[in-house]
Amino acid sequence: MEIIYRSVDSLDWITLVIFCSLLLLTLSKYLFKGMFSNFIILPFNNKYVTLYNKKGKLFNWFHLLLTVFQLVNFSLFIFLSKNILSSEGFGSYPVVFFAALGILIAYLLVKMGIQMANGFVFDANELVTGLIFNKLSYFNYSSCIAFLANIVLTYILKDSKPVVYISIFCIFFVNGIGLVNALRNHQKLISINIFYFILYLCALEIAPLVLIGSYLND
Repeated sequence: MEIIYRSVDSLDWITLVIFCSLLLLTLSKYLFKGMFSNFIILPFNNKYVTLYNKKGKLFNWFHLLLTVFQLVNFSLFIFLSKNILSSEGFGSYPVVFFAALGILIAYLLVKMGIQMANGFVFDANELVTGLIFNKLSYFNYSSCIAFLANIVLTYILKDSKPVVYISIFCIFFVNGIGLVNALRNHQKLISINIFYFILYLCALEIAPLVLIGSYLND
């Protein structure tokens, strides 16, 4: 009897990632109902940032859970988007996903370290902490869009470029709202530390997004 070998494109690990993401989101809602209620309306009402943008709130468990949720779902979204937009896909090899996750974690830690250091050097700790909390909150929210996109791209509309482009637009749109609110909430501090703010915006916000966009298009 001749043995026939078949290549099976398994999505078991992607299903596990999506399930763990859903678990993180459910856990956040169950343990922090009040914060979650304010968080879920973030783009329409900045109450969440106003209430919780205080000393120590940057490292509370709710924020940390959602940051993990963000990193996992953006990594998966980058993986799926690169597979769809690039002629040289990765198949379903999880090593690429974990590489993307590692890069995003390293970037986040380095970015926060640089921001904290700049805040100390320029004596702008209040401004830096506020900007970090504001940006992370909106990134966490936009990762919910990435989460929904991951589900659609995995189970419903596989290899759909419109879903990728619409998701990217929505992610940028949500974070654009966050940037506008950050400018509005920290007008006085930004005007005092305008040099730091321009440096921060160009080096740590715009440049990484341009690099990611270039990577997906290559």
